[in-house]
Amino acid sequence: MRAFDGLEVGFDIPALPGMTEAQIQTPCLILDMDALERNIRKLGDFARAHGMRHRAHGKMHKSVDVLALQQDLGGAAGVCCQKVSEAEVFARAGVRDILLSNQVTDPAKIDRLARLPALGTEVTVCVDDLANVAALSAAAQRHGTALDCFVEFDCGAGRCGVSGPNAAVALAQAIDAAPGLRFAGVQAYQGAMQHLETHAERQAAADRAFALVRQVVDALAAAGLPPKLVSGAGTGSYRLEAASGLYNELQCGSYAFMDADYGRIRDAEGRRIDESEWENALFVLTSVISHPLPGRAVGDAGLKAMSAESGLPLVHGLDGVTITGLSDEHCTLADPENRLKINDRLRLVPGHCDPTCNLHDWYVCIRNGRVEDVWPVSARGKVW
Repeated sequence: MRAFDGLEVGFDIPALPGMTEAQIQTPCLILDMDALERNIRKLGDFARAHGMRHRAHGKMHKSVDVLALQQDLGGAAGVCCQKVSEAEVFARAGVRDILLSNQVTDPAKIDRLARLPALGTEVTVCVDDLANVAALSAAAQRHGTALDCFVEFDCGAGRCGVSGPNAAVALAQAIDAAPGLRFAGVQAYQGAMQHLETHAERQAAADRAFALVRQVVDALAAAGLPPKLVSGAGTGSYRLEAASGLYNELQCGSYAFMDADYGRIRDAEGRRIDESEWENALFVLTSVISHPLPGRAVGDAGLKAMSAESGLPLVHGLDGVTITGLSDEHCTLADPENRLKINDRLRLVPGHCDPTCNLHDWYVCIRNGRVEDVWPVSARGKVW
């Protein structure tokens, strides 16, 4: 530890409570706590008003602390995870409702998954293959536990999931007959429509998806297996699922933090949703480390601090200054009016929040210009 303006900051932590934003070590992730709390409350209010369950997507933030806020302020029923190692982090933290919104097929991972209910956690896993049913059943019996299963249905995303109502019914029947497994519902997440820019495009994709989902739900009911839950919906489409009359569980994740890619999509009135609906609460804080030429500055946050597969980050709250490029350790800034000075701090809105968060160890929580707390990115690197 070393002294830092009367406080101490370690080499493994970027800030301590009480510091100003100018004292935070960069690059790092910061959370605007007021904006974060407003986002969380807003979705919680929406879910309650529409009789919907919300299982918050933990793959976005990978944080036990953020999930606790989603449960306390937003009424989130539990968490969605994509990987078993990620789910283990939340289970060990005492989360009692976990959905693996993905397939688990490797024998070692199945074994670990089947152990989680012994921690007092209700675990649901997605299935789209008959052989997987037998493997999950065997593991649950071996450990004396029970696993809930969703039949994953491809409703247009073109990724995982069975196709057609007959395949869905056959899979649900196999789950229902398998010892140690319970048929719990349908996973019907249309991920491909989340980032379609216009509301009309998303509505058209949703209409196609919902027609397919209705066929599956009706076929399951006719087979005596009506799904308890029909789960899906993301930040770009949750209003559509809520209005469909089919879904009763939301899986939204990015709404809490927002990013530049989601910010570009438009609501029904044509407004950007980062202006009309959600606030940017997550930022990569960068410091200006060079101003080599008039009109050009360089920050210390590059590709090792934020992802760029969804586009370049945006400079928040400083009109006229833009990111023009990223390299491993640097961001190049266009500063036409030469407003930036060495060691100035800038808040950057990353292009995609999920992979950006997974690059960091800590969230620095800011309120009223001061560091309120520092939270670990609890499941950082848990990708198996």
